Amino acid sequence: MNSPPYDEMRTPDGHTRRHYLPFNEWLNEASPQLIAQKREEADRAFHRLGITFAVYGEQEGTERLIPFDLVPRIIPGSEWAALERGLTQRVNALNAFLRDVYHGQEILAAGKVPRERILNNTQYRREMHGVDLPGGIYAHIAGIDVVRAGAGEWYVLEDNLRVPSGVSYMLENRKMMMRLFPEIFAMQSVRPVEHYPGMLLENLHGVAPAGEDQPTVAVLTPGPYNSAYFEHAFLAQQMGVELVEGQDLFVRDNTVYMHTTKGPQRVHVIYRRVDDDFLDPAHFRADSTLGVRGLFDAYRAGRVTLANAIGTGIADDKSIYPYVPDMIRFYLGEEPILNNVPTYKLYVEEEREYALAHLEELVVKETHGAGGYGMLIGPRSTAAEREEFRHRILAHPDQYIAQPTLALSTCPTLVEEGVAPRHIDLRPYVLSGKTVQIVPGGLTRVALRKGSLVVNSSQGGGTKDTWVVADD
Repeated sequence: MNSPPYDEMRTPDGHTRRHYLPFNEWLNEASPQLIAQKREEADRAFHRLGITFAVYGEQEGTERLIPFDLVPRIIPGSEWAALERGLTQRVNALNAFLRDVYHGQEILAAGKVPRERILNNTQYRREMHGVDLPGGIYAHIAGIDVVRAGAGEWYVLEDNLRVPSGVSYMLENRKMMMRLFPEIFAMQSVRPVEHYPGMLLENLHGVAPAGEDQPTVAVLTPGPYNSAYFEHAFLAQQMGVELVEGQDLFVRDNTVYMHTTKGPQRVHVIYRRVDDDFLDPAHFRADSTLGVRGLFDAYRAGRVTLANAIGTGIADDKSIYPYVPDMIRFYLGEEPILNNVPTYKLYVEEEREYALAHLEELVVKETHGAGGYGMLIGPRSTAAEREEFRHRILAHPDQYIAQPTLALSTCPTLVEEGVAPRHIDLRPYVLSGKTVQIVPGGLTRVALRKGSLVVNSSQGGGTKDTWVVADD
């Protein structure tokens, strides 16, 4: 794609889009000193809150502040409504797929997804086969990464269904923007996001084991050394529930309890931020000290609900991603509302041969990769890097996919040289319980390095507040 990327704030002829007019007016009138003051105020507040993210491998330390940009990403209400419909459709299909592959496997029998892609996948948990879950829901919390490309069409980049993170930044970014720019919020009807913790708690209550009128919910964290620990503590505090580590829980008679000063208290729902492998040393990794021995037996017996369910990783594996449109057709009888990015499945010989011949044009991703690691961005790669990936692909073709390099949309961003366009994505958070609910907006991540397409915080990206506003 040689045309300029879609600009969220300005039309191709340079005019400001209607939904950006109030903020653009403030931006044009603000002095550099005022902007610097607002940025400093935001940095101080985030430091006080302790909103940091672990960046593994950086020499200057393991913790740093995620850069926060003052220019919001603004989406008109009508565009959001269409995006919301597409997200709801996609997550409903993914939940149906998870129910199916752990029960009747009808989609495999129909040949819509190759059987070996599922049954031989390390994310497929045979232990979950035949386990019935409340409401048949597996992905209670989904973070669906979407981008705009071309003339502004939305594409799903990936589905995060295991332990999607980042929602605390969405909430704190909104608090910060309301504090810094109350006059702009007064001028524009920005839909709220601050009710997310209450919505999440209601959602978790709704998937408790049958017959529990007042279920106890806890957030299970690996502990303070985890990169997303701030978020775990934040969400527990916002929901008014206990934040626990594995050592705080025990299982007796297939029932989960937590230690309290008043004695054992039963736990009915666990919002777990611990990966499958570490949840129960009796069934998964025997060396895990992060989980709870006997937890899986209690789960399988229907005595506790885990959100998200064990085994959801099979539905967000990048090698399964190309089949999601077929899942929507198979389970819902509908055409997909949101586009997938065209994807080359490198275990298929002809697709692999095409990708190897066009590495300089493509993005290559590990099927189990995350955080922007293990990627080759062809147009920005060296010949040596492409040759290295060629060897990797030939050695393990089933561990990689390739996609065209999308020109992600840009949003004006405050950088060292002033206001300049930077590439962005969006992670809305989709809650599945008795109904599907989505707060209007999500976490917008921004690639702060000029020309970079990698928005991940662990790769030097920052975040923006996301406003969904009423159409004029």
